[in-house]
Amino acid sequence: MSTLTGNSLDSKHSLGKSISCVVAVTAAVLMIPLVAMQFTGEVDWTGSDFVVAGILLMVTGLGFVFASRKVKTATQRVLVGGVIALAFVYVWAELAVGIFTNLGS
Repeated sequence: MSTLTGNSLDSKHSLGKSISCVVAVTAAVLMIPLVAMQFTGEVDWTGSDFVVAGILLMVTGLGFVFASRKVKTATQRVLVGGVIALAFVYVWAELAVGIFTNLGS
């Protein structure tokens, strides 16, 4: 409701809430391999794996938050979200196995 008023203070509060959401989701997603490491030896992440995954998730989430604030229509938001999601999957796959380059393991 606060974003409908057009007040810049409300807009900043909404941005802060969106950033907090991205941070919370990133932390929740990173908990999955952390918990899995406690139960199986097949998940063997190092600290740098968590840092890189956290950066990738944060950049993706914040990129969508900031990009979606710039576009006007829902269709444009879907297109922007799709492009950002494809970029995320490409970088993730590239870092994991190096599909097109030798960046992966």
